[in-house]
Amino acid sequence: MLSGLTKFILGFFLAIAVLVGSGVAVALYFINRTGVPPAKPVFSNDSPSVKAQAPKATEPREGKPTLKPETQAQSSPSPTPTPTESPKATPSPKPLPAGAYRGRVSWAEGLSLRSQPSQEAEKIGGVGFNQKIIILEESDDKSWQKIRLEGSEKEGWVKAGNTEKVDGKVDGQ
Repeated sequence: MLSGLTKFILGFFLAIAVLVGSGVAVALYFINRTGVPPAKPVFSNDSPSVKAQAPKATEPREGKPTLKPETQAQSSPSPTPTPTESPKATPSPKPLPAGAYRGRVSWAEGLSLRSQPSQEAEKIGGVGFNQKIIILEESDDKSWQKIRLEGSEKEGWVKAGNTEKVDGKVDGQ
């Protein structure tokens, strides 16, 4: 049928093809594994909304008693709660200066909220990426902006250029 030389050459190319194919498969596997970002860690000082978004750790189910289908109790229908009126938006007790406008944080890592418009000023908090804010004023040199966190009374200074305007003036002016 086929001569020994033809079998050798065919086997050689087939072996090379298998090695190259498996190498490409392994490379693609590791490239895809490194392309998936890990879950964001949750720290004890994070806000409750961040903790709610964090993935839950899975616990082994060993040692936990489970009910068999024939021993499960019948649950009685729970009464439906009466609808409550949603709270009305209350105007901010602090008056807003002229020229204040709504904005959002455009810096991907978030911003440090400072007590004064200076890099050496005390950090009094932080503002996350895409968080809604109200820009109250700018420093004289236009390098800092005084902001108020929307829905909060917390105010502080952030570096200018890391926020963007969302719409026109704030209501109530």
